[in-house]
Amino acid sequence: MKTPFILASSSPFRKSILEKILPVFESFSPNIDESPKANESVIELVERLALEKAKTAVQFYQQGVVIGSDQVAVFETPNNKVQILGKPHTRDNAIKQLSLFSGNKVRFITSLAVFDIATNNTLVTHDTTDVYFKTLRQAQIEQYIDKEQPLNCAGSFKSEGLGIVLFDKILGEDPNSLVGLPLIKLTNLLAQIGIDPLELK
Repeated sequence: MKTPFILASSSPFRKSILEKILPVFESFSPNIDESPKANESVIELVERLALEKAKTAVQFYQQGVVIGSDQVAVFETPNNKVQILGKPHTRDNAIKQLSLFSGNKVRFITSLAVFDIATNNTLVTHDTTDVYFKTLRQAQIEQYIDKEQPLNCAGSFKSEGLGIVLFDKILGEDPNSLVGLPLIKLTNLLAQIGIDPLELK
């Protein structure tokens, strides 16, 4: 029996991305506390959350290679203060986030964890994408939020949808990262545990 692949996410967008390289996998919705810990860096936070999501698979599965991911938006204010921005959850918070991003660069850090339940082996990494936002009018921001309802998306937008019209440019190694799953780095991590997606298709 081949080792099953498991995606620790209920996101339809992450599922769609993973289908590009893995023909068959299962998925579940991990339930973890995503609060930052004291003195935790952005990288430490996002990588810890990806790994915690992946490890919750032991509640449902006895074997399998689990893939977990998380994402945060990082914005540097004019006075060089760094703000970590997660999911807005409410319309008002989404408006505040996009108003803050208007005309500015926002860095999105997307983490990735691979966890082998049988061996307890774990691999963790992250990918970085810089998004340059257009100067947005308040009416544009509200119209976008009302149309796409990106309330459960880090940064208050869906780049795989209408959110792309908010940007001037995107700089990064992997276009999949901004949507939520860095496939290039995933294939590298899978290779480290002896899995070649080309052999699975």
